[in-house]
Amino acid sequence: MGMTPTTIDAVIFDMDGLLIDSEPLWRIAEIETFSAVGVPITEEDAVATTGLRTDEVVELWHARYPWPDPPKKEIEARIITRLIALVRERGSVMPGAHEALQGVSTAGYPLAIASSSTSEIIAAVLQTLGIERFFQVTQSAEHEPYGKPHPGVYIEAAHRLGVEPRRCLALEDSPNGVIAAKAARMYCIAVPDPALKDDRRLQAADLILPSLTDFHLGLLEHL
Repeated sequence: MGMTPTTIDAVIFDMDGLLIDSEPLWRIAEIETFSAVGVPITEEDAVATTGLRTDEVVELWHARYPWPDPPKKEIEARIITRLIALVRERGSVMPGAHEALQGVSTAGYPLAIASSSTSEIIAAVLQTLGIERFFQVTQSAEHEPYGKPHPGVYIEAAHRLGVEPRRCLALEDSPNGVIAAKAARMYCIAVPDPALKDDRRLQAADLILPSLTDFHLGLLEHL
């Protein structure tokens, strides 16, 4: 089946909170790890950093509550290790995610992941959910000078797909991700994390959906 006639030539998906219900798992991993070194972060604090790279989250809390030991890189590694374990134990696909991936893939669109997570986490999630086959490109912001809301990870994902950013659709769940996608000059559909649904930055998206179950190919024709 050929591609739907539209200005969209490729679709780029965020991962955490969009394809996998991992945001609660990130909060567990961060709160456990930071608490162990005396950083008193709350659930609300962890929500506020949704969409940032792990190293940026560690840097933020170290600046506010500096701990003498272990090094920041060790804390980052502990969070990632714990998160991967939680993904393998409890990771579940978000409602509508598989159907959305199947729909755009069957329609002929090349697909990419553009995630703030490390390549190691991306691989673990795709394997756990069994969705590796859908993606031609997986791009981690760990390879960029800056993570979201900087647009670098989206620009590089589009480059690797061989598609101009302005002809890409990004699907995002976080305000930081929406800002990154729009800064890359992409179309953007936001499917907000419930904890962030009232964040005014989400209004920068071209369309906001309550769930990926509401996504269908016809939406691409109206962007």
